[in-house]
Amino acid sequence: MGITKTEIFTEEQNTLAQFAKAIGHPARVAILQYLFKLNACVCGDLVEEIGLAQPTISQHLKELKNVGLIKGNVEGTSVCYCIDMDQWQKMAHIMTHFLNQELPKTNCC
Repeated sequence: MGITKTEIFTEEQNTLAQFAKAIGHPARVAILQYLFKLNACVCGDLVEEIGLAQPTISQHLKELKNVGLIKGNVEGTSVCYCIDMDQWQKMAHIMTHFLNQELPKTNCC
């Protein structure tokens, strides 16, 4: 696999790409939607709700946590997850700015 050379891109470009990658899987979208729907930390098992194996859910949670969209606390033997609202707002701002760019008025293609 080739090197991505992230250092040649701006911080905003790299951040946008990381967010897009994190929400680029339907299981992660489902996890985020479930956390928003509950509007609370989830300490229970997401396996029944999402329908995937525990190791798979754990991997998706790890990816979401790595970009900061969720945060987790260890309580006893379980880990509780919730949306990191500050990071969510950051992602919303960056993606909105990117998606709201004016399309050029050209006759290209």
